[in-house]
Amino acid sequence: MVVVRRRWFQTPWEFRESSLGAALIVVAGFILQYATSGQGVPPLHLPLNAVILVLFAVLTLGVGLGFRENRLVQWLGGIPLGLSLIVALALLSLIGGVIPQGEVAPGSLPALLGVNQIFSSWPFALTVLLFLVNLGLSLSWRLVPFSMKNIQFILFHAGFWIALSCGVFGSPDIQRLIMKVDEGGESNMAYSRESDSEQQLPFSVFLHDFSLEEYPPQLFLYDPRKNHALQELAKTTTLVHKGVKASWKGVAVEVLDFLPNALPGKNGIPEPADRTAGVAFAKVRITSTNAVPTYAWISSISPMMKPWAAPIGELLLVMAPGTPKAFRSDVTVRGESGQLVTATLEVNHPINVMGWKLYQMGYDDEAGRWSKYSLIEVIRDPWLPAVYLGFFMIMAGNVLFFWNGIKQKEVAS
Repeated sequence: MVVVRRRWFQTPWEFRESSLGAALIVVAGFILQYATSGQGVPPLHLPLNAVILVLFAVLTLGVGLGFRENRLVQWLGGIPLGLSLIVALALLSLIGGVIPQGEVAPGSLPALLGVNQIFSSWPFALTVLLFLVNLGLSLSWRLVPFSMKNIQFILFHAGFWIALSCGVFGSPDIQRLIMKVDEGGESNMAYSRESDSEQQLPFSVFLHDFSLEEYPPQLFLYDPRKNHALQELAKTTTLVHKGVKASWKGVAVEVLDFLPNALPGKNGIPEPADRTAGVAFAKVRITSTNAVPTYAWISSISPMMKPWAAPIGELLLVMAPGTPKAFRSDVTVRGESGQLVTATLEVNHPINVMGWKLYQMGYDDEAGRWSKYSLIEVIRDPWLPAVYLGFFMIMAGNVLFFWNGIKQKEVAS
Protein backbone atom coordinates (compact mmCIF):
# COMPACT_ATOMS: atom_id res chain seq x y z
CA MET A 1 0.00 0.00 0.00
CA VAL A 2 1.44 3.35 -1.03
CA VAL A 3 0.92 6.25 1.37
CA VAL A 4 0.86 9.59 -0.41
CA ARG A 5 1.85 12.44 1.84
CA ARG A 6 -0.02 15.65 1.43
CA ARG A 7 2.19 18.49 0.22
CA TRP A 8 2.26 21.96 1.76
CA PHE A 9 -0.30 24.32 0.21
CA GLN A 10 -2.01 21.49 -1.61
CA THR A 11 -5.64 22.53 -1.96
CA PRO A 12 -7.82 22.51 -0.03
CA TRP A 13 -5.70 24.13 2.67
CA GLU A 14 -6.09 22.52 6.06
CA PHE A 15 -4.69 22.90 9.59
CA ARG A 16 -1.01 23.15 8.62
CA GLU A 17 -1.61 26.09 6.31
CA SER A 18 -4.11 27.61 8.73
CA SER A 19 -1.69 27.43 11.66
CA LEU A 20 0.98 29.03 9.51
CA GLY A 21 -1.44 31.76 8.41
CA ALA A 22 -2.42 32.54 12.01
CA ALA A 23 1.25 32.65 13.05
CA LEU A 24 2.12 34.96 10.15
CA ILE A 25 -0.67 37.40 10.99
CA VAL A 26 0.58 37.58 14.59
CA VAL A 27 4.19 38.09 13.46
CA ALA A 28 3.07 40.76 10.98
CA GLY A 29 1.26 42.49 13.81
CA PHE A 30 4.37 42.57 15.98
CA ILE A 31 6.44 43.89 13.05
CA LEU A 32 3.89 46.65 12.47
CA GLN A 33 3.82 47.44 16.18
CA TYR A 34 7.62 47.71 16.23
CA ALA A 35 7.66 49.82 13.05
CA THR A 36 5.26 52.33 14.63
CA SER A 37 7.47 52.61 17.76
CA GLY A 38 4.93 50.72 19.85
CA GLN A 39 2.11 53.19 19.26
CA GLY A 40 -0.51 50.51 18.78
CA VAL A 41 -3.81 50.83 16.94
CA PRO A 42 -5.02 54.45 16.77
CA PRO A 43 -8.39 54.72 18.56
CA LEU A 44 -11.43 55.45 16.40
CA HIS A 45 -14.51 57.04 17.97
CA LEU A 46 -18.17 57.37 17.07
CA PRO A 47 -19.43 57.73 14.44
CA LEU A 48 -16.33 56.79 12.41
CA ASN A 49 -15.80 53.38 14.04
CA ALA A 50 -19.49 52.49 13.56
CA VAL A 51 -19.34 53.40 9.86
CA ILE A 52 -16.17 51.35 9.36
CA LEU A 53 -17.70 48.36 11.17
CA VAL A 54 -20.85 48.46 9.01
CA LEU A 55 -18.76 48.69 5.80
CA PHE A 56 -16.55 45.84 7.03
CA ALA A 57 -19.64 43.66 7.71
CA VAL A 58 -21.18 44.44 4.33
CA LEU A 59 -17.88 43.74 2.53
CA THR A 60 -17.40 40.42 4.38
CA LEU A 61 -20.94 39.24 3.58
CA GLY A 62 -20.57 40.39 -0.03
CA VAL A 63 -17.31 38.49 -0.53
CA GLY A 64 -18.78 35.42 1.12
CA LEU A 65 -21.86 35.40 -1.10
CA GLY A 66 -20.16 36.52 -4.30
CA PHE A 67 -17.04 34.35 -4.14
CA ARG A 68 -18.14 31.32 -2.16
CA GLU A 69 -16.58 28.94 -4.75
CA ASN A 70 -13.19 30.64 -4.57
CA ARG A 71 -10.60 28.40 -2.86
CA LEU A 72 -8.98 31.28 -0.94
CA VAL A 73 -12.36 32.53 0.31
CA GLN A 74 -13.32 28.99 1.34
CA TRP A 75 -10.11 28.72 3.35
CA LEU A 76 -10.64 32.13 4.95
CA GLY A 77 -14.10 31.04 6.12
CA GLY A 78 -13.14 27.48 7.01
CA ILE A 79 -12.98 25.70 10.36
CA PRO A 80 -9.18 25.06 10.32
CA LEU A 81 -8.37 28.78 10.09
CA GLY A 82 -11.03 29.64 12.69
CA LEU A 83 -9.58 27.19 15.22
CA SER A 84 -6.03 28.38 14.51
CA LEU A 85 -7.04 32.00 15.10
CA ILE A 86 -8.78 31.06 18.36
CA VAL A 87 -5.49 29.52 19.56
CA ALA A 88 -3.62 32.67 18.49
CA LEU A 89 -6.08 34.88 20.37
CA ALA A 90 -5.75 32.65 23.43
CA LEU A 91 -1.95 32.96 23.36
CA LEU A 92 -2.13 36.75 22.97
CA SER A 93 -4.61 36.91 25.85
CA LEU A 94 -2.22 34.79 27.92
CA ILE A 95 0.49 37.37 27.28
CA GLY A 96 -1.91 40.05 28.51
CA GLY A 97 -2.64 38.02 31.63
CA VAL A 98 0.99 37.21 32.49
CA ILE A 99 2.72 40.49 31.58
CA PRO A 100 1.49 43.52 33.58
CA GLN A 101 -0.51 45.86 31.37
CA GLY A 102 0.45 49.49 31.85
CA GLU A 103 3.18 52.04 31.40
CA VAL A 104 6.73 50.81 30.82
CA ALA A 105 9.98 52.57 29.98
CA PRO A 106 9.66 54.28 26.57
CA GLY A 107 11.86 52.66 23.95
CA SER A 108 12.13 49.37 25.85
CA LEU A 109 11.44 46.11 24.02
CA PRO A 110 8.09 45.48 25.78
CA ALA A 111 6.97 48.99 24.80
CA LEU A 112 8.10 48.61 21.18
CA LEU A 113 6.36 45.23 20.81
CA GLY A 114 3.26 46.41 22.66
CA VAL A 115 3.13 43.47 25.08
CA ASN A 116 2.34 45.93 27.88
CA GLN A 117 -0.83 46.96 26.02
CA ILE A 118 -1.54 43.77 24.14
CA PHE A 119 -5.30 44.29 23.76
CA SER A 120 -4.80 47.54 21.86
CA SER A 121 -1.78 46.30 19.90
CA TRP A 122 -1.52 45.51 16.21
CA PRO A 123 -1.04 41.72 16.69
CA PHE A 124 -4.29 41.48 18.63
CA ALA A 125 -6.17 43.80 16.28
CA LEU A 126 -5.10 41.97 13.09
CA THR A 127 -5.88 38.56 14.61
CA VAL A 128 -9.33 39.70 15.72
CA LEU A 129 -9.99 41.26 12.33
CA LEU A 130 -9.11 38.05 10.48
CA PHE A 131 -11.20 36.03 12.94
CA LEU A 132 -14.18 38.32 12.25
CA VAL A 133 -13.64 37.70 8.52
CA ASN A 134 -13.65 33.96 9.23
CA LEU A 135 -16.85 34.17 11.28
CA GLY A 136 -18.55 36.48 8.78
CA LEU A 137 -17.79 34.30 5.76
CA SER A 138 -19.03 31.12 7.43
CA LEU A 139 -22.14 32.99 8.56
CA SER A 140 -22.89 34.27 5.05
CA TRP A 141 -22.96 30.73 3.69
CA ARG A 142 -25.65 29.76 6.21
CA LEU A 143 -27.69 32.92 5.71
CA VAL A 144 -28.16 32.45 1.95
CA PRO A 145 -30.07 30.38 1.11
CA PHE A 146 -31.88 30.64 4.42
CA SER A 147 -33.11 27.50 6.16
CA MET A 148 -34.66 27.01 9.60
CA LYS A 149 -32.24 24.13 10.10
CA ASN A 150 -29.43 26.72 10.27
CA ILE A 151 -31.08 29.01 12.82
CA GLN A 152 -29.04 27.66 15.76
CA PHE A 153 -25.79 28.15 13.82
CA ILE A 154 -26.87 31.63 12.68
CA LEU A 155 -27.86 32.79 16.17
CA PHE A 156 -24.64 31.56 17.78
CA HIS A 157 -22.20 32.81 15.14
CA ALA A 158 -24.00 36.10 14.47
CA GLY A 159 -24.18 36.75 18.21
CA PHE A 160 -20.50 35.96 18.57
CA TRP A 161 -19.65 38.27 15.65
CA ILE A 162 -21.75 41.14 17.05
CA ALA A 163 -20.43 40.81 20.62
CA LEU A 164 -16.78 40.55 19.58
CA SER A 165 -16.84 43.24 16.88
CA CYS A 166 -18.79 45.77 18.96
CA GLY A 167 -16.63 45.07 22.00
CA VAL A 168 -13.41 45.65 20.05
CA PHE A 169 -14.52 48.50 17.77
CA GLY A 170 -16.41 50.23 20.59
CA SER A 171 -13.69 50.04 23.26
CA PRO A 172 -12.30 53.54 22.47
CA ASP A 173 -15.74 55.02 23.23
CA ILE A 174 -15.82 53.72 26.80
CA GLN A 175 -15.54 56.60 29.27
CA ARG A 176 -14.43 55.69 32.79
CA LEU A 177 -14.14 58.74 35.04
CA ILE A 178 -13.98 59.54 38.75
CA MET A 179 -15.96 62.25 40.52
CA LYS A 180 -15.02 63.73 43.90
CA VAL A 181 -18.12 65.22 45.52
CA ASP A 182 -18.00 67.02 48.87
CA GLU A 183 -20.72 66.36 51.42
CA GLY A 184 -23.35 69.06 51.00
CA GLY A 185 -21.80 70.05 47.66
CA GLU A 186 -22.54 69.54 43.98
CA SER A 187 -20.16 68.79 41.10
CA ASN A 188 -20.31 68.08 37.39
CA MET A 189 -16.56 67.61 36.90
CA ALA A 190 -14.65 64.33 36.73
CA TYR A 191 -11.17 63.10 35.91
CA SER A 192 -9.72 59.88 34.50
CA ARG A 193 -7.21 57.55 36.13
CA GLU A 194 -4.66 58.38 33.44
CA SER A 195 -4.96 62.16 33.72
CA ASP A 196 -5.73 64.73 36.41
CA SER A 197 -7.28 67.07 33.87
CA GLU A 198 -10.98 67.53 34.61
CA GLN A 199 -13.82 66.88 32.17
CA GLN A 200 -17.30 68.32 32.34
CA LEU A 201 -20.17 65.84 32.50
CA PRO A 202 -23.70 66.30 31.11
CA PHE A 203 -25.07 66.02 34.66
CA SER A 204 -24.15 67.05 38.20
CA VAL A 205 -24.18 65.08 41.44
CA PHE A 206 -25.21 66.55 44.81
CA LEU A 207 -24.00 64.59 47.86
CA HIS A 208 -26.53 64.76 50.70
CA ASP A 209 -24.73 62.39 53.05
CA PHE A 210 -21.92 59.87 53.15
CA SER A 211 -22.09 57.04 55.68
CA LEU A 212 -19.85 54.11 56.49
CA GLU A 213 -20.47 51.03 58.60
CA GLU A 214 -17.53 49.33 60.30
CA TYR A 215 -16.83 45.98 61.83
CA PRO A 216 -15.99 46.05 65.57
CA PRO A 217 -12.60 47.58 66.40
CA GLN A 218 -9.58 45.36 67.02
CA LEU A 219 -7.16 44.92 69.91
CA PHE A 220 -3.45 44.56 69.31
CA LEU A 221 -0.10 45.35 70.89
CA TYR A 222 1.89 48.24 69.49
CA ASP A 223 5.64 48.75 69.78
CA PRO A 224 6.27 52.53 69.79
CA ARG A 225 10.03 52.01 69.40
CA LYS A 226 9.60 50.22 66.06
CA ASN A 227 6.39 52.05 65.17
CA HIS A 228 4.40 48.97 64.20
CA ALA A 229 2.21 46.22 65.61
CA LEU A 230 4.00 43.09 66.76
CA GLN A 231 4.25 40.64 63.89
CA GLU A 232 3.41 37.59 65.98
CA LEU A 233 0.04 39.09 66.87
CA ALA A 234 -1.24 39.16 63.31
CA LYS A 235 -3.06 35.86 63.85
CA THR A 236 -4.44 36.75 67.26
CA THR A 237 -5.95 40.18 66.55
CA THR A 238 -9.21 40.25 68.47
CA LEU A 239 -12.51 41.96 67.63
CA VAL A 240 -13.63 44.06 70.58
CA HIS A 241 -16.91 43.57 72.42
CA LYS A 242 -17.92 43.31 76.06
CA GLY A 243 -16.60 40.14 77.70
CA VAL A 244 -14.05 39.27 75.05
CA LYS A 245 -10.73 37.89 76.32
CA ALA A 246 -7.31 37.72 74.71
CA SER A 247 -3.86 36.67 75.84
CA TRP A 248 -0.39 37.28 74.44
CA LYS A 249 2.80 35.85 75.96
CA GLY A 250 1.78 35.87 79.60
CA VAL A 251 -0.48 38.93 79.33
CA ALA A 252 -4.24 38.42 79.66
CA VAL A 253 -6.71 41.10 78.61
CA GLU A 254 -10.46 41.15 79.28
CA VAL A 255 -12.88 43.79 78.00
CA LEU A 256 -15.11 44.77 80.94
CA ASP A 257 -17.14 47.41 79.12
CA PHE A 258 -17.49 48.60 75.54
CA LEU A 259 -18.96 51.85 74.24
CA PRO A 260 -19.21 51.89 70.41
CA ASN A 261 -19.64 55.68 70.33
CA ALA A 262 -18.36 57.82 73.19
CA LEU A 263 -16.30 60.89 74.11
CA PRO A 264 -14.19 61.69 77.19
CA GLY A 265 -16.35 63.07 80.03
CA LYS A 266 -15.47 65.84 82.48
CA ASN A 267 -14.04 63.36 84.99
CA GLY A 268 -12.03 61.52 82.35
CA ILE A 269 -14.53 58.69 82.08
CA PRO A 270 -15.93 58.15 78.57
CA GLU A 271 -19.58 58.97 78.10
CA PRO A 272 -21.90 57.84 75.27
CA ALA A 273 -22.00 60.31 72.39
CA ASP A 274 -23.50 60.74 68.94
CA ARG A 275 -22.06 58.49 66.23
CA THR A 276 -20.97 61.47 64.13
CA ALA A 277 -18.55 62.60 66.86
CA GLY A 278 -17.91 59.62 69.12
CA VAL A 279 -15.32 56.87 68.84
CA ALA A 280 -15.16 53.37 70.29
CA PHE A 281 -14.01 53.07 73.93
CA ALA A 282 -13.31 49.90 75.89
CA LYS A 283 -12.53 49.39 79.59
CA VAL A 284 -9.98 46.60 79.90
CA ARG A 285 -8.43 44.58 82.70
CA ILE A 286 -4.80 43.69 82.07
CA THR A 287 -3.28 40.82 84.02
CA SER A 288 0.41 40.04 83.71
CA THR A 289 2.26 37.10 85.27
CA ASN A 290 3.00 37.75 88.99
CA ALA A 291 1.52 41.24 88.74
CA VAL A 292 -1.53 43.01 90.11
CA PRO A 293 -4.27 43.47 87.51
CA THR A 294 -4.54 46.99 86.11
CA TYR A 295 -7.59 48.71 84.66
CA ALA A 296 -7.62 51.24 81.83
CA TRP A 297 -9.79 52.82 79.16
CA ILE A 298 -8.54 52.58 75.59
CA SER A 299 -10.06 54.05 72.44
CA SER A 300 -9.82 54.05 68.68
CA ILE A 301 -8.81 57.12 66.70
CA SER A 302 -10.69 59.82 64.82
CA PRO A 303 -9.74 63.06 63.04
CA MET A 304 -10.88 64.92 66.17
CA MET A 305 -8.97 63.04 68.88
CA LYS A 306 -5.92 60.90 69.47
CA PRO A 307 -6.34 57.29 70.60
CA TRP A 308 -6.14 56.23 74.24
CA ALA A 309 -3.72 53.36 74.91
CA ALA A 310 -2.79 51.23 77.92
CA PRO A 311 0.90 50.59 78.65
CA ILE A 312 2.09 46.99 79.06
CA GLY A 313 5.77 47.23 79.84
CA GLU A 314 7.44 48.80 76.82
CA LEU A 315 4.43 48.05 74.65
CA LEU A 316 1.01 49.67 74.27
CA LEU A 317 -2.37 47.99 74.14
CA VAL A 318 -4.30 49.87 71.46
CA MET A 319 -7.62 49.60 69.68
CA ALA A 320 -7.67 50.05 65.92
CA PRO A 321 -10.85 51.16 64.13
CA GLY A 322 -12.83 48.36 62.53
CA THR A 323 -12.43 47.63 58.85
CA PRO A 324 -15.14 49.02 56.53
CA LYS A 325 -18.23 46.84 56.30
CA ALA A 326 -20.32 48.94 53.92
CA PHE A 327 -20.38 52.54 52.73
CA ARG A 328 -22.91 54.51 50.75
CA SER A 329 -23.70 57.93 49.38
CA ASP A 330 -27.12 59.58 49.26
CA VAL A 331 -27.08 61.61 46.06
CA THR A 332 -29.27 63.60 43.72
CA VAL A 333 -28.29 63.58 40.04
CA ARG A 334 -29.35 66.63 38.01
CA GLY A 335 -29.37 66.50 34.21
CA GLU A 336 -28.70 69.42 31.90
CA SER A 337 -32.38 69.59 30.98
CA GLY A 338 -33.43 69.68 34.63
CA GLN A 339 -34.37 66.04 35.27
CA LEU A 340 -33.67 64.86 38.84
CA VAL A 341 -32.79 61.37 40.09
CA THR A 342 -32.39 60.72 43.83
CA ALA A 343 -30.71 57.47 44.84
CA THR A 344 -28.37 55.77 47.27
CA LEU A 345 -25.07 54.58 45.85
CA GLU A 346 -23.57 51.44 47.38
CA VAL A 347 -20.64 49.21 46.47
CA ASN A 348 -21.63 46.80 43.66
CA HIS A 349 -25.04 48.47 43.39
CA PRO A 350 -24.69 51.09 40.64
CA ILE A 351 -27.46 53.29 39.30
CA ASN A 352 -28.18 54.07 35.65
CA VAL A 353 -28.64 57.74 34.87
CA MET A 354 -28.89 59.28 31.38
CA GLY A 355 -26.80 56.58 29.72
CA TRP A 356 -24.16 56.57 32.49
CA LYS A 357 -23.55 54.09 35.30
CA LEU A 358 -22.62 55.55 38.68
CA TYR A 359 -20.67 53.37 41.12
CA GLN A 360 -19.76 54.00 44.77
CA MET A 361 -15.99 53.85 44.56
CA GLY A 362 -14.31 55.27 47.66
CA TYR A 363 -13.89 58.02 50.23
CA ASP A 364 -11.24 59.71 52.36
CA ASP A 365 -9.37 56.67 53.74
CA GLU A 366 -7.62 58.66 56.45
CA ALA A 367 -10.85 60.15 57.79
CA GLY A 368 -12.74 56.86 57.59
CA ARG A 369 -16.41 57.19 58.53
CA TRP A 370 -15.86 60.91 59.08
CA SER A 371 -15.01 61.38 55.41
CA LYS A 372 -16.33 64.67 54.06
CA TYR A 373 -16.37 63.56 50.44
CA SER A 374 -17.27 60.57 48.30
CA LEU A 375 -15.52 59.17 45.24
CA ILE A 376 -17.96 58.11 42.53
CA GLU A 377 -16.96 56.26 39.37
CA VAL A 378 -19.00 57.16 36.29
CA ILE A 379 -18.92 54.90 33.23
CA ARG A 380 -20.47 55.31 29.79
CA ASP A 381 -20.34 52.60 27.12
CA PRO A 382 -22.60 53.38 24.15
CA TRP A 383 -21.76 50.00 22.57
CA LEU A 384 -22.86 47.94 25.56
CA PRO A 385 -26.45 47.28 24.30
CA ALA A 386 -25.03 45.82 21.08
CA VAL A 387 -22.64 43.60 23.05
CA TYR A 388 -25.54 42.41 25.23
CA LEU A 389 -27.56 41.69 22.09
CA GLY A 390 -24.73 39.46 20.88
CA PHE A 391 -24.61 37.61 24.20
CA PHE A 392 -28.39 37.02 24.16
CA MET A 393 -28.15 35.64 20.62
CA ILE A 394 -25.38 33.27 21.74
CA MET A 395 -27.54 32.13 24.66
CA ALA A 396 -30.51 31.60 22.34
CA GLY A 397 -28.32 29.54 20.01
CA ASN A 398 -27.15 27.38 22.92
CA VAL A 399 -30.74 26.86 24.10
CA LEU A 400 -31.73 25.71 20.59
CA PHE A 401 -28.71 23.40 20.48
CA PHE A 402 -29.75 21.61 23.68
CA TRP A 403 -33.42 21.61 22.66
CA ASN A 404 -32.62 19.97 19.33
CA GLY A 405 -30.42 17.46 21.11
CA ILE A 406 -33.28 16.51 23.46
CA LYS A 407 -35.72 16.15 20.54
CA GLN A 408 -33.30 13.93 18.62
CA LYS A 409 -32.81 11.77 21.72
CA GLU A 410 -36.57 11.38 22.12
CA VAL A 411 -36.98 10.42 18.46
CA ALA A 412 -34.15 7.89 18.72
CA SER A 413 -35.71 6.26 21.76
